[in-house]
Amino acid sequence: MTEIYIDGDACPVREEIYRVAARLRLSAFAISNGSRPIRPPGTANVRMVLVGDSADAADDWIAEQISALDVCVTSDIPLASRCLKRGARVVSPTGKQWTQANIGNALVGREIARHLRELGTNTRGPAPLTKRDRSRFLSTLDTAVQAALREPPQS
Repeated sequence: MTEIYIDGDACPVREEIYRVAARLRLSAFAISNGSRPIRPPGTANVRMVLVGDSADAADDWIAEQISALDVCVTSDIPLASRCLKRGARVVSPTGKQWTQANIGNALVGREIARHLRELGTNTRGPAPLTKRDRSRFLSTLDTAVQAALREPPQS
């Protein structure tokens, strides 16, 4: 059965995910290390998972639980890569679908940005989410979930 895993602490599209999960009768897991309070939606199909407070605890939990039938929503590129290695589908909150074909360049770009920050260069944070981003996200999430639902069960 397809499930949606949400890298919850910094996810700006949780409410949209909850609605998609309810409409398609899927379970969703919002994983958090508690650094930012997440209000549960009060629906039976969405579970809040509180993990340890280490930096990668939520990522580790998701990467251990996710399968090829599932979808992960994250803006964390290393987590996206880990999920792709497990065969899962991965969507960013801006509507980018991560694949084996594009994750390598994203990992390299992230490493370059980290290096530039270490040198003192201001690399700016992510741009604020727009209505267009939300619309693209919903479309990409629907595409990813529908593909996962068509995936034959693993034996």
